Amino acid sequence: MQMKNDEKQRILLAKKKVRRLKLFYIHLAGYIVMLILLSYNLYIVEGPYKNNIISLNLSIMVAWTVFIIIHGLRVFNGRSIFKRSWEDKKIKEYLNEDEVEETKTWE
Repeated sequence: MQMKNDEKQRILLAKKKVRRLKLFYIHLAGYIVMLILLSYNLYIVEGPYKNNIISLNLSIMVAWTVFIIIHGLRVFNGRSIFKRSWEDKKIKEYLNEDEVEETKTWE
């Protein structure tokens, strides 16, 4: 019985993580679309209120960028882009390249 409860807890936790990741990707897609639209608006703006519109658009872009970074940090908390295994693999790769270069040199 305990095993079924543990399995249910793991499934619920996995579903929660997937939902948070899905919401982040939706948020990111909306951010990219709005960033494109606001950038286009900066390009076409004219008139007496040009400076006000530009400052409003730039402040929205900066604020939303900060929010998307915070959201990403909350979703990907503790995850590293470059894991230790990746670093070790790259070190071995570069060491192998050095060995190959040493054998190819003409003496």
